Amino acid sequence: MDFLIVGLGNPGEQYANTPHNLGFMVIDRLAGSHAIRVSRKENMALVGLGTIGEKQVALAKPQTFMNLSGPSVRGLLERYELQPDRLIVVYDELDLAWGTMKIKPKGSAAGHKGAQSVIGALGTSNFTRVRLGIHPDHPVNGEEFVLRPFAKSRMREVEEVVGRGCAAVESIIAEGVEKSMTVFNRRAQGSNEEEE
Repeated sequence: MDFLIVGLGNPGEQYANTPHNLGFMVIDRLAGSHAIRVSRKENMALVGLGTIGEKQVALAKPQTFMNLSGPSVRGLLERYELQPDRLIVVYDELDLAWGTMKIKPKGSAAGHKGAQSVIGALGTSNFTRVRLGIHPDHPVNGEEFVLRPFAKSRMREVEEVVGRGCAAVESIIAEGVEKSMTVFNRRAQGSNEEEE
């Protein structure tokens, strides 16, 4: 096994089409594009095994709630005998403007509870993240916003965001993190986030 690719989200139909589930949507799109069935139940996650490019990958959607994703991810790394540097985690990021994306090779969770859970469970922050910006251009109650279904009018944009997330993961697998960062990382307009 070469890579474990984890999308963070919340299980259950009521969360399926919400900003907090963009990680799951990217995993589903990758699975469809590469003929991988994500249906095995392992370590509190739905998992699918297959290949992306030349690499053997496991795609996973933890079935705990997002804020408790860490133990599932740790168990999957152990199961597939992978180090954290072979882990790619995809998730929504309220600190980044809607439609932007940032690949990070390591660093803090920046307040994201799902990422914090993974860092806590692994005991390291040295794993690759693909962070998909979801902040609209107006003030929001974060906790409400991330669990509110996308408006129908936004679905085309959502599909584009998911597609870019997939392309970023495929690039990281094929080209490595550093090269992918130069291609995909665009400085988010109005982002007040600290660079690490």
